[in-house]
Amino acid sequence: MALPKAKEIVSSNGAVVFSKKYCPFCVDVKQLLTQLGANFKAIELDNESDGTDIQSALAEWTGQRTVPNVFIGGNHIGGCDTTLALHKDGKLLPLLTAAGVVAKASA
Repeated sequence: MALPKAKEIVSSNGAVVFSKKYCPFCVDVKQLLTQLGANFKAIELDNESDGTDIQSALAEWTGQRTVPNVFIGGNHIGGCDTTLALHKDGKLLPLLTAAGVVAKASA
């Protein structure tokens, strides 16, 4: 059940961060997306009754077991390092804009 649930969450939201509240890398990614004005859904796996199952399903689906596990426009982006690198290269905001989760006029 966890894999179909994860795929449904990703397909019904323009940007998703599978996260854990205590993870500093997750906090960094969520802060960055918030600063960019992105409308994203954060799934706190440590608060979900099936969070461990979802994390295992994500590992099976994406090959990435760690959090944050970031999806934009239905595509797997990666974790904190990848997300921050995309931002540094000026590629994150266009992805968010294309996914319709950030207004075109935002900085």
